[in-house]
Amino acid sequence: MTFEQALLRMQMDGWCVLDGVIPSDEVAAVRDSVVASVKKHRNPDAPQAIGHVSGFIKIDQSLAPYLADRSVMDLVEALVGHHARISFTTATINEQGNARGGWHADWPFNQRNAGHVAAPYPDAVMHLTTIWMLAPFSEENGGTLVVSGSHRCSDTPTCKNGVAPLEPYDTELQACGEAGSVLMMDSRLWHATAPNVSSNPRVAVVVRYAPWWLNLEILRPGSVDRKRLVDME
Repeated sequence: MTFEQALLRMQMDGWCVLDGVIPSDEVAAVRDSVVASVKKHRNPDAPQAIGHVSGFIKIDQSLAPYLADRSVMDLVEALVGHHARISFTTATINEQGNARGGWHADWPFNQRNAGHVAAPYPDAVMHLTTIWMLAPFSEENGGTLVVSGSHRCSDTPTCKNGVAPLEPYDTELQACGEAGSVLMMDSRLWHATAPNVSSNPRVAVVVRYAPWWLNLEILRPGSVDRKRLVDME
């Protein structure tokens, strides 16, 4: 896929898959490191059969050399401008038997998050979500569910907009790709966790990119903005 094709996909569909960002002979080492770190640090409050570690870059830098890959940053800069910064890094492993998740958009559009952008949303790209595929994403192992074009909606199912969050949507798709690929989404895009019905874990790290002007202080524990907008709600 050329840059122009990927950009058009992002504008029209709200998502695309960039193939081969991590070289095929290097992805196994990154995957093994992530699996080991999740085993050691996994969040005990995460949904059943989901290996989850937030703030992942603090404990494991195996993915760090690839995060500014030019194929990724060309799209990031085209969509949110220069001087973008990383806002979240989260390891996520779908293990066998995990449940289907609910339709949602990511922060700052998820209405369940404090400090969110209130609906109706402006029709502007304000945040990008990337899911780094460290194992192949397939229909069997829980490739992320997406609704193409939903990033242009002014709300999400977390707004109680009449769409049942846990029910299949007529036009849903699963984003699939080979290990080493990157799923990029406009953070407004409706997406959901898919069940893993295979015998192998689906290993990934979620990395989000923000424009320089987006206030990330509410994400920082102890900050004035977080105390005012999150902790006091």
